[in-house]
Amino acid sequence: MVNETADVVIVGGGLEGCAAAWALSRRGVTDVVVAERATVGGGMTGKSSGIVRCHYGVSSLAAMAAAGLEVFEHADDLFGTDIGFRQTGYVVGVGEANVESLRKSLAAQRAVGVQTEEIDRSDVAGMWPHADLSPFAAFGWESRGGYGDAYQTAQAFSAAARAAGQRLRQGCTVTGLCVDGDRVTGVRLADGTAISAGTVVVATGVWTRPFLAPYGIDIPIRVIREQIVMIDPGLELGPVPVFSDLVSLQYVRPEVGGEILFGNSDLPGWDHIDAADPDDYLNRATDDFVDVTVDKVGSRFPGLTDAAISGSYAGCYDVTPDWNPVISPAPLDGLVLAAGFSGHGFKIAPAVGTLVADIVVDGYSSDPHIPATDFRLSRFAEGDLLTTPYPYVGAGQMR
Repeated sequence: MVNETADVVIVGGGLEGCAAAWALSRRGVTDVVVAERATVGGGMTGKSSGIVRCHYGVSSLAAMAAAGLEVFEHADDLFGTDIGFRQTGYVVGVGEANVESLRKSLAAQRAVGVQTEEIDRSDVAGMWPHADLSPFAAFGWESRGGYGDAYQTAQAFSAAARAAGQRLRQGCTVTGLCVDGDRVTGVRLADGTAISAGTVVVATGVWTRPFLAPYGIDIPIRVIREQIVMIDPGLELGPVPVFSDLVSLQYVRPEVGGEILFGNSDLPGWDHIDAADPDDYLNRATDDFVDVTVDKVGSRFPGLTDAAISGSYAGCYDVTPDWNPVISPAPLDGLVLAAGFSGHGFKIAPAVGTLVADIVVDGYSSDPHIPATDFRLSRFAEGDLLTTPYPYVGAGQMR
């Protein structure tokens, strides 16, 4: 029983689904329904640590992050609202073994338009005077980097899409696809009705693999639980930048209220991921992770003598074998996938939306620095993974 039709249905009203809706509206595609089972940004979007950086050895990812940065910087003009972007700057530090990779990666980033440079230890000491920088051999710097709020950003994308005439269906659970032969013709809803559409975009994050499995589409995604700890630094830090420490494998960033957000960059390889249930996981840091936090933050920032843990939370990543996303037509005609973001999703979201819109409208990417083939689903079966040519020893998963 069909009760609605659309040119495009987007399954999932998280950050990536809303970015796709917004980008489609900018291409003039407004007969769009976004079907979200709960509320906009109510899934893993709100768990993002929100780091904004363009520091990627994979050139297409660096270009996507650079495109995303342009949107974040002009959010007031584009959306007429604050999306929570704070341009604090972003610094990354490496040990001696990774200096060559850092310099080659910075050069490759600049080749696709990223504004980044190498800076001295003294420069970083001025930014983070409470840090022990002795283990670092080189630093990269992005003055335009910082952090943002994924939930606010998703809301802004959604509001802009609706203002353009698109329809948002919150509390609308999609139970499956409508398939005719080798073509998707719409989606089935929990209330027994269906929405007929020429194209269906699946942007369901950590829930993507079980959603697609009944149709013979094996998208290699594993769900990994990630923990975040909030720290009261015990003093006024001032305008510190985001700091990515690739020696002790951690990252920290300031919060608007003066706290520090801590995340662990020591991530497992594909074969060692301990799979999590996105519908039933511990939404706080474990005691063991708190111990890791205390050890890493205490060692790197010995000047924060009165620091104390103020809270924690957890979320889940949808991780692929190469820790990079799938943004791709699917084996069924009329089906487009946007999933497997592996922790990169916030900073590249505007470019993800643009690439999805390009695939839907044209069948190819409009940006020569962001070839759609890089993110094709078939790369896993082909054994042609999307990996950096400049890997960092011990920190390859997220770079």
